[in-house]
Formats: sequence, structure tokens, C-alpha cells
Amino acid sequence: MATTRESGGRRASVTDRFPTKHLPAPSVRDMPEPPARFRHVIGPGIIAAGVGMASGEFILYPYIASQVGLVFVWAAFVGLATQYFLNMEIERYTLATGETALTGFSRYWRHWGLVFAILAYFANIWPGWATSSATLVTYLVGGDVVPIAIGMLLLIGVTLTMAPVVYQALEKIEMFKVAAVLVLIIVASIFAIGASDWADTSQIVTEAGLPAEELGFALLLGALAFAGAGGGQNLCQSNWIRDKRFGMGAYVPRIVSPVTGNPEAAPSTGFAFEPTPENLGRWRRWWKFANVEQLTTFVAISFLTILFTSLLAYATVFGEEGLASDISFLQVEGDALNDAVGGWFGTFFWVIGAISLFAAALGIVDYTSRLGADVLKTAYLKGANESKIYFALVWGLVLIGCVVLLSGLDQPLVLLVIAAVTGGLMMFIYSALLLVLNRRTLPPEIRPGMVRVAALVWSFLLFGFLSVLTFDEQLRRLFGG
Repeated sequence: MATTRESGGRRASVTDRFPTKHLPAPSVRDMPEPPARFRHVIGPGIIAAGVGMASGEFILYPYIASQVGLVFVWAAFVGLATQYFLNMEIERYTLATGETALTGFSRYWRHWGLVFAILAYFANIWPGWATSSATLVTYLVGGDVVPIAIGMLLLIGVTLTMAPVVYQALEKIEMFKVAAVLVLIIVASIFAIGASDWADTSQIVTEAGLPAEELGFALLLGALAFAGAGGGQNLCQSNWIRDKRFGMGAYVPRIVSPVTGNPEAAPSTGFAFEPTPENLGRWRRWWKFANVEQLTTFVAISFLTILFTSLLAYATVFGEEGLASDISFLQVEGDALNDAVGGWFGTFFWVIGAISLFAAALGIVDYTSRLGADVLKTAYLKGANESKIYFALVWGLVLIGCVVLLSGLDQPLVLLVIAAVTGGLMMFIYSALLLVLNRRTLPPEIRPGMVRVAALVWSFLLFGFLSVLTFDEQLRRLFGG
């Protein structure tokens, strides 16, 4: 039986705020004690940075810098700041309950979680990051992109299947990727970026602008909004911090390999804690740890990467005519680095790029499958094993990607339209849902304050505007308007 507390002159259960039409009320447990040292909570933000560090950081922002200089780098900071507040509201609910944000949404309407899981799955059917990584491999050793990309997809499936605890393997892989990119930044700072280029970083502030006439408004707004992550990846912060044992997530079993792990019986719903002085003291320490972890990993690493990859492109290919804002941009930049620094540096640049995009592909398969497994287990297949659902979705995404590649489809327009539209649409919708969820469901003592509420309203307006703009642009392209 749930414990009770005084509220408005009557005895009220701490679980009364949770809608129970579609899911049962959470159990009541104490907030776990946070670790003594900050280093024990480092991980989810690095995963977010590692998975999100893909085309935007390696292609889009460097391409913008090659065309107009460093005048738009400020937008990365605005985009990352927006996603910081969005991610923290996703984390708030999971820290307090052990449930994912999708489970919280499903309390208000049973199918909300399924809607987001389907959108994320279909947005990632085209294996773009795997083909991008494979393309960089061809710059290094030659060969055909398709068989290399298929091999990468199969390797991703095997890697996620054989890891005893999937989160721990993902954390190590993304940490290695981030370390490799940081090495690239250090080496580039020494060998490829000159004193005059460093001096021009003042453009970020003194010449900050919105070069829509040169590059198009939709491209710039998309770069601003999706710096670092976007779409379903932000929602997966819930799953990653839960597997890292943040807050009430410590009570929820982790996804383990059906081959090498030991299956555990996972609850279908989460927990709530009484807002006693002891629990609230633990909550405040957990909340501080989570905020610092997100700022010093996801935000800092993502911004640092965007800044230096933009500066590297500015130092090598600024002003060059005919550059494409796709993967071929990296071949031109690598060739320019070979000419400017020496043959070894362009090769080094492509190696790090291939590693980075492969790790992004692995993370995308993971988060897409995590979202789906969590929703299906919680709301539809309550007697099933979440780990088995997860691996079925992993291999489904891998095999669909292989079929797409073998069919000869070369970035089919319909799949690109889905990917472009769904990310912004998802963020537009769940910005509003997070506001409802955290203000209505959580105890008053831990609800978001006015600054955080304002950040969610800004996120709602930004991604709503972006969704309309992107949808309109894609329709014009699709129908030749």
C-alpha cells in the first residue's frame, strides 16, 4: 500500500498525480543516495554527444563555414542551449520516477509512446550514417560503398547483441569516439589552423549574422535547431540515464544481451518518492549532478567539436566554389588538408570521420530500438522480455537497412523527407508534452520553475516553426513547386 502525506487537509497518496487510466500507479520507494563523486555519473551526456556528433558537426557547420566564414557558429550555442533544457526536462521525469518520458506521455494517452517510437524508427530506416562512414572508408582504401555499409550494419547488430550490458558497451564506444575527435581537434590546432585563422574566431561575436541570402533560411534554421542531437535521440536521455542508475532509475533493470547477459524481470512502470527532507536532499544532489554532467559533456563537447570542425574547414576550403553540403564535402576538405599539411593529415581526418560516423550509426540503431522496446514492453507486451524486444528491433533496423542498400535505392527522396520532417515534428510535440508531464505529475517541490518552463515554450515555438518550414520546403521539392 502506498504511503501517504498531508495535502490540502486530507490524506493523499504521493502517487495520486499519476494518471492511471492506461498504466498502473507507480510504487513508492525512497530516492536512492547519489554517488559521492561526480565522475561516477559521467556517461549519458557523452553518449548523447557521441551519437549526435555526425553530419551536423562534420558536414553541415563546416560547409557553412566554408561558404560564409564563422559568422553562424553562434547558432550552435543557441541550439545546444535549447537542447540542454529539453534534455534536462526529459531527465527530470526519469530521475524522479525511473520511468522514461515516453512512459510518462503514455499515461496521458496510451499511444503517445508508440507514435514517437514509430516516428523514430521510420526516420532512421535509411542507413545514412553507415553509408557516410563507408564512403569515408572508400576515400582511404577504395572499394564499393554498399558492401562496406552492409558489413558495418551487421557489425552494429552483432556488437549490440553480444554486449553483456548494452549501455556499458555503448558508453565505452562513444567515449572512444569522443576521445578520437578530441585528438583530431588537438592535432588540427597544431598543424592545420594558422594564427590568422585563430584571429578570425572573433567573427563568431563581432560579425554574427544569419546568412540566409547565401545559404537559404531552412538550412540555417535546421543547423541551429539540430546542433548536437535532435528528434528521438533527445528522448533516449531517459533510457541512458536509467541504465546509468541515475535517481529512481537505480530500481529498474538494464537491457542485457540475450546471449551473454543474465535476463532480469523488469517492472512495467516506475516509482515515486515521498517529498521528505531526506528524499528532497538526495533529489537536489542528483539534479545538480545531472545538470553538471549534461553541461560539461553533451553541451561542451558538441560545441567544441562544431567550433573546431568549422574552423578547420574555414582554414582550408573557405571561399572554394562548387562545394556540396553532403558527404562529398569531406573528400574535398581531406584533399585540401593533404595539400596544406601533408598526405598524412587528410588520411587521419578521414579515419577519425569514419570512426565518428560509424559510432553515430551504432548509437542511432541503439536509441531507436530502445525507444521502441520501452514502449512495447510498458504499454502493449507487459509479459514480454524487454531485452528480447530490443534485439528484435535492432536486427529489424539492420536488416531493413541492408535491404534498402541492396535494392539500389540511392538516398530515396521519400525516406529523406521522412527523416527531415519527423525530427522537428517530434521535438515540437514533446516539448509541449514535457511541460504538461512535469508540471502536472511531479510533486510541487521538484517541478520545473519559470526559467525552465520558458525554455520549453521557446523549444515548442522553435521546433514548431522549423517543422512548418521544413515540411513546406520538402513539399516544394517533392512536387517541383
